[in-house]
Amino acid sequence: MSDLSIYLSPVELIKSSPGKIGEHIQLHDEHGFPEFRKPGVAIIYVPEYRNSNSLDPGFNDTFRNHFYNLNTGDGWDFEIYDLGTILPGERIEDTYFALSKVVETCIKRDVIPFVIGGSQDLVIACYKGYEHLEQMINICAIDKQLDVGDPEEQFHGEGFVSHLLLQRPCYLFNYAVVGIQRPYVTSREMDLFGNLYFDVCRLGSFNDDFKRAEPHLRNSDLITVDFTSVKSSDSDMNTYDSPNGFRADQICKVMHYAGISDKLTSVGVFNLNSNQNDNASRLVAEMIWYFVDGYNQRVGDFPVGSKTNYKKFYVHLEDFEDDLVFYKSNRSERWWLEVKYPSGKDKLYSRHQLVPCNSEDYDAALKNNIPDLWWQTLQKLST
Repeated sequence: MSDLSIYLSPVELIKSSPGKIGEHIQLHDEHGFPEFRKPGVAIIYVPEYRNSNSLDPGFNDTFRNHFYNLNTGDGWDFEIYDLGTILPGERIEDTYFALSKVVETCIKRDVIPFVIGGSQDLVIACYKGYEHLEQMINICAIDKQLDVGDPEEQFHGEGFVSHLLLQRPCYLFNYAVVGIQRPYVTSREMDLFGNLYFDVCRLGSFNDDFKRAEPHLRNSDLITVDFTSVKSSDSDMNTYDSPNGFRADQICKVMHYAGISDKLTSVGVFNLNSNQNDNASRLVAEMIWYFVDGYNQRVGDFPVGSKTNYKKFYVHLEDFEDDLVFYKSNRSERWWLEVKYPSGKDKLYSRHQLVPCNSEDYDAALKNNIPDLWWQTLQKLST
Protein backbone atom coordinates (compact mmCIF):
# COMPACT_ATOMS: atom_id res chain seq x y z
CA MET A 1 0.00 0.00 0.00
CA SER A 2 3.00 2.31 -0.14
CA ASP A 3 1.69 3.78 -3.40
CA LEU A 4 -1.21 5.44 -1.55
CA SER A 5 1.00 6.86 1.17
CA ILE A 6 2.33 9.52 -1.20
CA TYR A 7 -1.09 11.19 -1.14
CA LEU A 8 -1.73 11.04 2.61
CA SER A 9 -0.06 12.55 5.65
CA PRO A 10 -0.03 10.46 8.85
CA VAL A 11 -2.38 10.98 11.77
CA GLU A 12 -0.85 12.77 14.72
CA LEU A 13 -0.88 11.04 18.10
CA ILE A 14 -4.41 10.60 19.44
CA LYS A 15 -5.06 9.36 22.96
CA SER A 16 -7.51 6.47 23.15
CA SER A 17 -8.82 4.91 26.35
CA PRO A 18 -8.31 1.16 26.91
CA GLY A 19 -10.96 -1.02 25.29
CA LYS A 20 -12.14 1.67 22.88
CA ILE A 21 -12.20 1.73 19.06
CA GLY A 22 -8.79 3.37 18.92
CA GLU A 23 -7.15 0.12 20.03
CA HIS A 24 -8.46 -1.65 16.93
CA ILE A 25 -7.80 0.92 14.20
CA GLN A 26 -5.17 0.17 11.57
CA LEU A 27 -3.50 3.56 11.61
CA HIS A 28 -1.32 5.54 9.26
CA ASP A 29 1.10 7.11 11.72
CA GLU A 30 4.82 7.78 12.10
CA HIS A 31 5.43 4.03 12.07
CA GLY A 32 4.10 3.52 8.57
CA PHE A 33 1.09 2.98 6.31
CA PRO A 34 -1.43 0.17 7.01
CA GLU A 35 -1.82 -2.78 4.66
CA PHE A 36 -5.30 -3.72 3.43
CA ARG A 37 -5.30 -7.29 4.78
CA LYS A 38 -9.09 -7.68 4.87
CA PRO A 39 -12.25 -5.77 3.91
CA GLY A 40 -13.42 -2.88 6.05
CA VAL A 41 -13.89 0.87 6.23
CA ALA A 42 -11.15 3.49 5.73
CA ILE A 43 -11.32 7.01 7.17
CA ILE A 44 -9.84 9.78 5.02
CA TYR A 45 -9.80 13.46 5.98
CA VAL A 46 -9.60 16.10 3.23
CA PRO A 47 -9.53 19.74 4.46
CA GLU A 48 -9.92 21.28 1.00
CA TYR A 49 -12.00 24.48 1.02
CA ARG A 50 -10.85 26.50 -2.00
CA ASN A 51 -14.10 25.95 -3.90
CA SER A 52 -16.35 26.90 -1.00
CA ASN A 53 -18.28 30.15 -0.92
CA SER A 54 -19.18 29.93 2.77
CA LEU A 55 -16.78 27.74 4.76
CA ASP A 56 -13.69 28.88 6.66
CA PRO A 57 -10.50 27.12 5.54
CA GLY A 58 -8.49 25.35 8.18
CA PHE A 59 -7.74 22.00 9.82
CA ASN A 60 -9.99 20.33 12.37
CA ASP A 61 -9.87 16.56 12.81
CA THR A 62 -11.09 16.46 16.41
CA PHE A 63 -13.78 14.02 15.22
CA ARG A 64 -10.99 11.44 15.21
CA ASN A 65 -10.39 11.74 18.94
CA HIS A 66 -14.11 11.35 19.64
CA PHE A 67 -14.48 8.38 17.30
CA TYR A 68 -11.40 6.63 18.68
CA ASN A 69 -12.88 6.84 22.18
CA LEU A 70 -16.24 5.29 21.36
CA ASN A 71 -16.98 1.64 22.11
CA THR A 72 -16.95 -1.03 19.41
CA GLY A 73 -20.26 -2.52 18.38
CA ASP A 74 -21.43 -6.09 18.86
CA GLY A 75 -19.59 -8.66 16.78
CA TRP A 76 -17.49 -6.26 14.72
CA ASP A 77 -15.24 -8.52 12.68
CA PHE A 78 -13.57 -6.38 10.03
CA GLU A 79 -10.87 -3.76 9.80
CA ILE A 80 -11.20 -0.05 10.45
CA TYR A 81 -8.39 1.89 8.78
CA ASP A 82 -7.44 5.50 9.24
CA LEU A 83 -5.41 6.37 6.17
CA GLY A 84 -4.62 9.89 7.33
CA THR A 85 -5.16 13.26 5.68
CA ILE A 86 -5.04 14.41 2.07
CA LEU A 87 -3.63 17.90 2.48
CA PRO A 88 -4.61 20.50 -0.15
CA GLY A 89 -2.29 20.33 -3.15
CA GLU A 90 -0.60 23.24 -4.90
CA ARG A 91 -3.63 23.34 -7.20
CA ILE A 92 -7.10 22.17 -6.28
CA GLU A 93 -6.90 19.72 -9.19
CA ASP A 94 -4.02 18.03 -7.34
CA THR A 95 -6.31 17.43 -4.36
CA TYR A 96 -9.01 16.01 -6.63
CA PHE A 97 -6.53 13.67 -8.28
CA ALA A 98 -5.15 12.40 -4.97
CA LEU A 99 -8.63 11.75 -3.58
CA SER A 100 -9.79 9.98 -6.73
CA LYS A 101 -6.78 7.64 -6.62
CA VAL A 102 -7.33 6.82 -2.96
CA VAL A 103 -11.05 6.16 -3.51
CA GLU A 104 -10.33 3.98 -6.56
CA THR A 105 -7.75 1.86 -4.74
CA CYS A 106 -9.95 1.39 -1.67
CA ILE A 107 -12.91 0.21 -3.76
CA LYS A 108 -10.72 -2.23 -5.68
CA ARG A 109 -9.50 -3.68 -2.38
CA ASP A 110 -13.04 -4.11 -1.02
CA VAL A 111 -12.52 -1.33 1.52
CA ILE A 112 -15.13 1.44 1.78
CA PRO A 113 -13.57 4.92 1.79
CA PHE A 114 -15.29 7.19 4.31
CA VAL A 115 -14.23 10.67 3.20
CA ILE A 116 -14.62 13.58 5.62
CA GLY A 117 -13.87 17.21 5.21
CA GLY A 118 -14.07 20.20 2.94
CA SER A 119 -16.49 21.57 0.40
CA GLN A 120 -18.94 19.31 -1.39
CA ASP A 121 -17.34 19.68 -4.81
CA LEU A 122 -15.06 16.86 -3.57
CA VAL A 123 -17.94 14.61 -4.66
CA ILE A 124 -16.58 14.95 -8.20
CA ALA A 125 -13.21 13.60 -7.07
CA CYS A 126 -14.93 10.64 -5.39
CA TYR A 127 -16.95 10.04 -8.56
CA LYS A 128 -13.80 10.03 -10.68
CA GLY A 129 -12.49 7.23 -8.47
CA TYR A 130 -15.03 4.99 -10.23
CA GLU A 131 -13.84 5.77 -13.77
CA HIS A 132 -11.44 2.86 -14.09
CA LEU A 133 -14.08 0.46 -12.73
CA GLU A 134 -16.09 1.21 -15.88
CA GLN A 135 -19.51 0.64 -14.35
CA MET A 136 -22.55 2.88 -14.17
CA ILE A 137 -23.10 4.14 -10.63
CA ASN A 138 -25.79 5.81 -8.55
CA ILE A 139 -25.17 8.75 -6.22
CA CYS A 140 -27.42 9.76 -3.33
CA ALA A 141 -26.90 13.15 -1.68
CA ILE A 142 -28.23 14.01 1.75
CA ASP A 143 -28.77 17.72 1.26
CA LYS A 144 -31.22 20.59 1.70
CA GLN A 145 -30.62 21.84 -1.86
CA LEU A 146 -29.83 20.37 -5.28
CA ASP A 147 -26.47 22.11 -5.88
CA VAL A 148 -26.98 22.18 -9.66
CA GLY A 149 -24.89 25.28 -10.42
CA ASP A 150 -24.19 26.80 -13.82
CA PRO A 151 -22.23 24.67 -16.33
CA GLU A 152 -20.85 27.87 -17.88
CA GLU A 153 -19.24 28.92 -14.61
CA GLN A 154 -16.56 27.44 -12.35
CA PHE A 155 -18.12 24.81 -10.14
CA HIS A 156 -18.05 25.13 -6.38
CA GLY A 157 -19.26 23.39 -3.25
CA GLU A 158 -22.80 24.73 -3.60
CA GLY A 159 -23.06 24.24 -7.37
CA PHE A 160 -21.37 21.22 -8.94
CA VAL A 161 -24.01 18.75 -10.18
CA SER A 162 -24.20 20.28 -13.66
CA HIS A 163 -20.44 19.78 -13.99
CA LEU A 164 -20.77 16.22 -12.73
CA LEU A 165 -23.20 15.56 -15.58
CA LEU A 166 -20.65 16.85 -18.10
CA GLN A 167 -17.87 14.47 -17.01
CA ARG A 168 -16.64 12.28 -19.87
CA PRO A 169 -16.77 9.36 -19.95
CA CYS A 170 -20.07 9.48 -18.05
CA TYR A 171 -20.73 6.66 -15.60
CA LEU A 172 -23.58 8.31 -13.71
CA PHE A 173 -26.83 6.37 -13.99
CA ASN A 174 -28.89 8.05 -11.29
CA TYR A 175 -28.62 10.95 -8.84
CA ALA A 176 -30.97 11.16 -5.87
CA VAL A 177 -31.28 13.85 -3.21
CA VAL A 178 -32.84 13.16 0.18
CA GLY A 179 -33.87 15.98 2.51
CA ILE A 180 -34.38 18.94 0.18
CA GLN A 181 -36.10 22.01 1.57
CA ARG A 182 -38.14 23.77 -1.11
CA PRO A 183 -37.08 27.34 -0.14
CA TYR A 184 -33.52 26.40 -1.14
CA VAL A 185 -34.40 24.85 -4.51
CA THR A 186 -35.34 26.74 -7.69
CA SER A 187 -38.06 25.64 -10.09
CA ARG A 188 -35.41 25.38 -12.82
CA GLU A 189 -33.47 22.88 -10.72
CA MET A 190 -36.59 20.83 -10.01
CA ASP A 191 -37.43 20.78 -13.72
CA LEU A 192 -33.91 19.65 -14.60
CA PHE A 193 -34.07 16.76 -12.13
CA GLY A 194 -37.47 15.81 -13.50
CA ASN A 195 -36.24 15.84 -17.10
CA LEU A 196 -33.29 13.63 -16.14
CA TYR A 197 -35.56 11.25 -14.20
CA PHE A 198 -33.51 11.82 -11.05
CA ASP A 199 -35.02 11.20 -7.63
CA VAL A 200 -35.96 13.79 -5.01
CA CYS A 201 -37.20 13.14 -1.48
CA ARG A 202 -38.25 16.21 0.49
CA LEU A 203 -37.39 16.64 4.14
CA GLY A 204 -41.09 16.67 4.99
CA SER A 205 -41.61 13.31 3.28
CA PHE A 206 -38.61 11.91 5.12
CA ASN A 207 -40.02 13.12 8.45
CA ASP A 208 -43.42 11.59 7.65
CA ASP A 209 -42.00 8.17 6.79
CA PHE A 210 -38.34 7.14 6.65
CA LYS A 211 -39.25 4.27 4.30
CA ARG A 212 -39.61 6.82 1.49
CA ALA A 213 -35.87 7.52 1.69
CA GLU A 214 -34.55 4.03 2.43
CA PRO A 215 -34.71 2.71 -1.17
CA HIS A 216 -32.61 5.66 -2.37
CA LEU A 217 -29.92 4.79 0.17
CA ARG A 218 -30.07 1.10 -0.76
CA ASN A 219 -29.79 1.92 -4.47
CA SER A 220 -26.59 3.98 -4.19
CA ASP A 221 -22.93 3.26 -4.84
CA LEU A 222 -21.82 6.60 -3.41
CA ILE A 223 -23.62 8.50 -0.65
CA THR A 224 -22.66 12.05 0.22
CA VAL A 225 -23.83 14.09 3.19
CA ASP A 226 -23.85 17.88 3.28
CA PHE A 227 -23.29 18.48 6.99
CA THR A 228 -25.19 21.77 6.74
CA SER A 229 -28.35 19.71 6.13
CA VAL A 230 -28.31 18.97 9.87
CA LYS A 231 -30.24 21.44 12.05
CA SER A 232 -27.77 23.90 13.50
CA SER A 233 -29.34 23.39 16.94
CA ASP A 234 -28.16 19.78 16.68
CA SER A 235 -24.65 20.64 15.50
CA ASP A 236 -23.21 24.11 16.12
CA MET A 237 -25.49 27.16 16.19
CA ASN A 238 -22.54 29.57 16.12
CA THR A 239 -21.07 28.09 12.93
CA TYR A 240 -24.00 26.73 10.92
CA ASP A 241 -27.24 28.53 10.04
CA SER A 242 -29.81 25.82 9.30
CA PRO A 243 -32.99 26.40 11.35
CA ASN A 244 -34.54 23.29 9.77
CA GLY A 245 -32.96 20.03 8.73
CA PHE A 246 -32.16 16.56 9.95
CA ARG A 247 -32.00 15.97 13.68
CA ALA A 248 -28.84 14.36 15.02
CA ASP A 249 -30.59 11.03 15.59
CA GLN A 250 -32.05 11.11 12.06
CA ILE A 251 -28.71 11.69 10.33
CA CYS A 252 -27.23 8.83 12.36
CA LYS A 253 -30.12 6.62 11.22
CA VAL A 254 -29.37 7.58 7.63
CA MET A 255 -25.73 6.59 8.13
CA HIS A 256 -26.76 3.27 9.67
CA TYR A 257 -28.91 2.35 6.67
CA ALA A 258 -26.17 3.51 4.31
CA GLY A 259 -23.80 1.11 6.03
CA ILE A 260 -26.25 -1.79 5.72
CA SER A 261 -26.57 -1.37 1.94
CA ASP A 262 -24.55 -4.05 0.15
CA LYS A 263 -24.41 -1.92 -3.00
CA LEU A 264 -22.71 1.05 -1.35
CA THR A 265 -18.95 1.27 -1.92
CA SER A 266 -18.04 4.81 -0.77
CA VAL A 267 -19.40 7.60 1.43
CA GLY A 268 -18.52 11.22 2.10
CA VAL A 269 -19.44 13.81 4.73
CA PHE A 270 -18.65 17.29 3.45
CA ASN A 271 -19.09 20.97 4.25
CA LEU A 272 -17.64 20.60 7.73
CA ASN A 273 -16.57 24.03 8.89
CA SER A 274 -13.05 24.01 10.33
CA ASN A 275 -14.30 26.31 13.11
CA GLN A 276 -17.09 24.01 14.26
CA ASN A 277 -17.41 23.30 17.96
CA ASP A 278 -16.81 20.09 19.88
CA ASN A 279 -20.47 19.06 19.75
CA ALA A 280 -20.45 19.07 15.94
CA SER A 281 -17.25 17.00 15.89
CA ARG A 282 -18.85 14.51 18.28
CA LEU A 283 -21.80 14.19 15.91
CA VAL A 284 -19.43 13.44 13.00
CA ALA A 285 -17.82 10.73 15.14
CA GLU A 286 -21.24 9.21 15.86
CA MET A 287 -22.12 9.32 12.16
CA ILE A 288 -19.00 7.28 11.41
CA TRP A 289 -19.87 4.85 14.23
CA TYR A 290 -23.41 4.23 12.98
CA PHE A 291 -22.18 3.72 9.43
CA VAL A 292 -19.57 1.21 10.59
CA ASP A 293 -22.14 -0.61 12.74
CA GLY A 294 -24.47 -0.78 9.73
CA TYR A 295 -21.63 -2.16 7.62
CA ASN A 296 -21.18 -4.88 10.22
CA GLN A 297 -24.82 -5.91 9.71
CA ARG A 298 -24.63 -6.49 5.97
CA VAL A 299 -26.16 -9.81 4.94
CA GLY A 300 -25.32 -9.99 1.23
CA ASP A 301 -28.79 -8.71 0.41
CA PHE A 302 -28.29 -7.36 -3.12
CA PRO A 303 -30.15 -9.63 -5.58
CA VAL A 304 -27.65 -10.24 -8.36
CA GLY A 305 -26.86 -13.68 -9.74
CA SER A 306 -28.83 -16.42 -7.99
CA LYS A 307 -32.13 -15.32 -6.48
CA THR A 308 -32.86 -18.48 -4.52
CA ASN A 309 -33.12 -16.46 -1.29
CA TYR A 310 -35.86 -14.24 -2.70
CA LYS A 311 -39.57 -14.68 -3.22
CA LYS A 312 -40.71 -13.66 -6.70
CA PHE A 313 -44.07 -11.98 -7.27
CA TYR A 314 -45.78 -11.34 -10.60
CA VAL A 315 -48.38 -8.57 -10.84
CA HIS A 316 -50.60 -8.33 -13.90
CA LEU A 317 -51.79 -4.85 -14.85
CA GLU A 318 -54.68 -3.98 -17.13
CA ASP A 319 -53.74 -2.65 -20.57
CA PHE A 320 -50.10 -3.56 -19.94
CA GLU A 321 -48.29 -6.18 -21.97
CA ASP A 322 -45.82 -7.47 -19.37
CA ASP A 323 -46.32 -8.35 -15.74
CA LEU A 324 -44.44 -6.36 -13.13
CA VAL A 325 -41.96 -8.53 -11.26
CA PHE A 326 -41.12 -7.94 -7.60
CA TYR A 327 -38.57 -9.70 -5.39
CA LYS A 328 -38.69 -9.93 -1.60
CA SER A 329 -35.64 -10.98 0.40
CA ASN A 330 -36.04 -13.91 2.79
CA ARG A 331 -33.21 -12.47 4.87
CA SER A 332 -34.31 -8.86 5.39
CA GLU A 333 -37.85 -8.76 3.93
CA ARG A 334 -36.79 -5.84 1.75
CA TRP A 335 -38.26 -5.40 -1.74
CA TRP A 336 -36.94 -4.86 -5.28
CA LEU A 337 -38.73 -4.17 -8.56
CA GLU A 338 -37.41 -5.56 -11.84
CA VAL A 339 -37.09 -3.26 -14.85
CA LYS A 340 -36.04 -4.80 -18.13
CA TYR A 341 -33.12 -3.17 -19.92
CA PRO A 342 -32.76 -3.00 -23.71
CA SER A 343 -31.12 -5.93 -25.44
CA GLY A 344 -27.40 -5.51 -26.04
CA LYS A 345 -26.90 -3.41 -22.90
CA ASP A 346 -26.66 -6.28 -20.41
CA LYS A 347 -23.17 -5.46 -19.18
CA LEU A 348 -23.82 -1.73 -18.89
CA TYR A 349 -27.13 -1.88 -17.04
CA SER A 350 -27.24 -5.25 -15.29
CA ARG A 351 -26.63 -3.69 -11.85
CA HIS A 352 -29.59 -1.35 -12.33
CA GLN A 353 -32.24 -3.77 -13.50
CA LEU A 354 -33.44 -4.43 -9.94
CA VAL A 355 -34.54 -1.23 -8.22
CA PRO A 356 -35.03 -1.06 -4.44
CA CYS A 357 -38.62 -0.32 -3.47
CA ASN A 358 -41.07 -0.71 -0.60
CA SER A 359 -43.98 -3.04 0.03
CA GLU A 360 -46.22 -0.04 -0.69
CA ASP A 361 -45.04 -0.11 -4.32
CA TYR A 362 -46.14 -3.74 -4.54
CA ASP A 363 -49.50 -2.87 -2.97
CA ALA A 364 -49.93 -0.03 -5.48
CA ALA A 365 -49.23 -2.39 -8.37
CA LEU A 366 -51.92 -4.75 -7.08
CA LYS A 367 -54.30 -1.81 -7.49
CA ASN A 368 -53.20 -1.39 -11.12
CA ASN A 369 -50.88 1.55 -10.41
CA ILE A 370 -47.41 1.44 -11.92
CA PRO A 371 -44.81 2.82 -9.45
CA ASP A 372 -43.08 6.03 -10.53
CA LEU A 373 -39.67 4.45 -9.97
CA TRP A 374 -40.49 1.84 -12.65
CA TRP A 375 -41.21 4.54 -15.24
CA GLN A 376 -38.19 6.64 -14.28
CA THR A 377 -35.81 3.69 -14.37
CA LEU A 378 -37.19 2.51 -17.70
CA GLN A 379 -36.61 5.95 -19.20
CA LYS A 380 -32.97 5.96 -18.06
CA LEU A 381 -32.42 2.41 -19.31
CA SER A 382 -33.87 3.35 -22.70
CA THR A 383 -31.70 6.45 -23.17
